[in-house]
Amino acid sequence: MKIVFMGTPDFAVAPLQALAEAGHEIAAVFTQPDKPNGRKMKLVPSPVKKAALERGLPVYQPTSLRKGEDAESALQTLQEIAPDCIVVAAYGQILPKAVLDLPKYGCINIHASLLPKYRGAAPIQHVILDGEPETGVTIMQMAEGLDTGDMLLKGALPIGENETADELHDRLAALGAELIVKAIDALPQGTLTPEKQDDALSCYASMITKQMSALDFAKSALELHRVICALTGFTTYEGKRLKVYRSLVASGTTDAAPGTIIDADTFTVACGDGTRLTFTEVQLEGSKRMQTADFLRGKKLTQGAVLGA
Repeated sequence: MKIVFMGTPDFAVAPLQALAEAGHEIAAVFTQPDKPNGRKMKLVPSPVKKAALERGLPVYQPTSLRKGEDAESALQTLQEIAPDCIVVAAYGQILPKAVLDLPKYGCINIHASLLPKYRGAAPIQHVILDGEPETGVTIMQMAEGLDTGDMLLKGALPIGENETADELHDRLAALGAELIVKAIDALPQGTLTPEKQDDALSCYASMITKQMSALDFAKSALELHRVICALTGFTTYEGKRLKVYRSLVASGTTDAAPGTIIDADTFTVACGDGTRLTFTEVQLEGSKRMQTADFLRGKKLTQGAVLGA
């Protein structure tokens, strides 16, 4: 099948590679423009662009598909290519109706949640924040609404109690790659049964903000653990910013004030409702990211100190 692939971040790389390796013709790859990065603000290509160029695939990077000269040029390019299908995976741009209606089999999206739950930009982080027991990938026919099109194929995965968003991301990307190949292979056969989404069951996964990572120790250890798994948490210790990459909910209770270091030998902290949280991977401002055991060999914590104070 002749496919135009649209995607930008790491999540989209595995599906692109899977479709190419399955023998489908990737006629073009659309991805977001290169972005400046680092102190010198050097332009850096997206992960999808890198993967596409490694395969010798033509790459297009319009600033918009909806308005302006870039949009007109992109639409003309797509019309000339005349793809059977456009596959979209975290592209980062809204497709106009002219593009949605162009391919024979329409535009197919790979969405990292079990729709209709967690529509929107950050489903992977939000399922962890909300303590969901499972998530998955939905292959859907794109419509003009935000992640509202008919569902074609689904796959579910359990979420580990200590699984980070990065770990879940990689498992979902692999699942998305597997499912999109199945869906594209089935399209010409007409064996997929579109299922409409029940809007009453939907919820929105908004974009992540930096403030969402702040650790509020008035919350329970479990709530903070989910923040750390989903986003990487941060607080301060002795006036320095402390990032927390991993943690474990500790057993037992405490009557210490929230945020108090109650075990300096294990970096266990008091949280809301008398719960306790142990930091297992941290980075103090000016130091490297490391396992807490290694961190504590070079840094003696003050028992009773209060984080964030």
